[in-house]
Formats: sequence, structure tokens, C-alpha cells
Amino acid sequence: MSYIGRFAPSPTGPLHFGSLVAALASWLDARTARGTWLLRMEDLDKPREQPGAADLILRQLDALGLHWDGSVLYQSAREAAYAAALERLEARGAIYACGCTRSEMADSALAIDGARIYPGTCRGGLTQGKAARATRLRTTSEPIGFVDRVQGEIVQSLETEVGDFVLRRADGLIAYQLAVVVDDADQGVTDVVRGADLLDSTPRQIWLQRLLGYPMPRYLHVPVAVNAAGEKLSKQTGAMPVDDRPHAELLAQALAFLGQRAPAGLTARELLEWSLANWNVARIARVRTLAATP
Repeated sequence: MSYIGRFAPSPTGPLHFGSLVAALASWLDARTARGTWLLRMEDLDKPREQPGAADLILRQLDALGLHWDGSVLYQSAREAAYAAALERLEARGAIYACGCTRSEMADSALAIDGARIYPGTCRGGLTQGKAARATRLRTTSEPIGFVDRVQGEIVQSLETEVGDFVLRRADGLIAYQLAVVVDDADQGVTDVVRGADLLDSTPRQIWLQRLLGYPMPRYLHVPVAVNAAGEKLSKQTGAMPVDDRPHAELLAQALAFLGQRAPAGLTARELLEWSLANWNVARIARVRTLAATP
């Protein structure tokens, strides 16, 4: 099977070093496999979207030499595909309406990702006086595991560690977990390369793939770049856009972060050429977070 990879940023701001690391790893893995590299804009959450950020990200990737194949896919144009997937799940009794609010779940145990484990209040139907708010997916105690190409074996019991999770939010928006699974399947993605902050979401996505009859891609989760305080680099933590530094300097730092030590003094183009000839996944640190050096 031909390799098909993808980079799927959210247009909540410009590319920064952390998102560049994920983009570069994904691009290199696809290109060294002589595969296709797709670009998908995860623009479902309109309240969080920054005007003009999607176009800016495209310009930044292009300027860095990370060129993609084909047209950009925008999730905001994919509502019909997500609705069809929900209908399929409903037909097999895999989803149900939930009327619980966040405050009602405040005493629930914490899941591995810091969210609250849903206690199953509405699993048997809405209680009297409750109106449907969100749509949840039923989980089971069956362990779901996979072998990540960097992080190794990951095993999770969704029912006990996550609980029945949301596929359609109370505000009507489709949740990330469903959208990413449907999009990856429809685009024929064979390999997902992304940050390790999404590692704990992967078993949820595998469970959805099984229920919808989709193939499971291979996964590779690179360390997440964090600042000196241990915070993930983001717009909220003051991460600087990639435009603010020379491209050769940025690419060299990103490659070093990924364990790929390039010779000094190369131009941005020469760095990409070197990295294509020397990409080695085994050199990536097997950790979830890694400090980004200035």
C-alpha cells in the first residue's frame, strides 16, 4: 500500500516551533517513503479560529519548503460526512444522547488526559427533566492497544480510563475524535505522524475505526515541544511564530529536536535535502515532552 500521510493544523494562530516540529516530522516521513503528504485544515471550532490564520499557515509551510500534494481539505466543508458517520453509529446502537452538564460531572474521576471520566448517567436513556445536549459513544472494558513507532506499546481501557466520550458537543459542533477518524479514512491516510499530546486520544480513534469499519493507520507520535515551565508551546503560552526567525535556524533546531543532527552552516533548502537523505525515526526521543532550546 502506498504511503499517505497528512498534517492537520488548527487555524487558531500562526505556525510556531511546536507545530513546525510536527509538520516537519510528518513531511519527512512521507517524503522518505516516497509517499503522498496531504494538508487538512481542522477548522471546525469556529469560536477558536483566528481570522486569516488558515491562509497564513499555508504561506508559512510553503515558505519553509514543506509543500503538500493536492488540494487542502477543510473540515468545515465536511459536515455531511460526519453526519453520515453518526447515522451509521446510531444504527448499530453505539451512540446515545446525553443531557449532563460539566458541573454535574465535577465530582467524577479524572481521565488520563485530565478530562472527567463520564459516569454513564445517561447510558440507559435521559433521566426525567433532562434535555439532550451532547452525543456520546459507548465504550467497553476491552483493552485497546497499538504499537507506536516511537513511543512503543500503548494499551488503554476506554471504559475505565476515559468513559463514554463525546462525538457531538452540546453546541452542535462535531468533536475532534470523530472528525479526524472520518477524514483520515476518507483521505486514505496510512500513516499518522503527530505530537504526543494526542497519544492518549489514539485508542478512542481506534475504537471508532473498528465501529465504522475503517482500517487502522500506523501511528508515530513525536515529543511535544515545551517551554522552560513545562508548558506546551502554543499561542496561549507565548510561542513565537516561525516567521520571526531565519528559516535555516528554525529547521536546524526542529531537526535537532527530532534527533536528526544536521551539519552546521546549511541553508534551509540544503537542510531539507540533508534531512530527506538522513531521516531516521530511531533517533527520535522516546518521551512525550521535550524542552525546546531557544
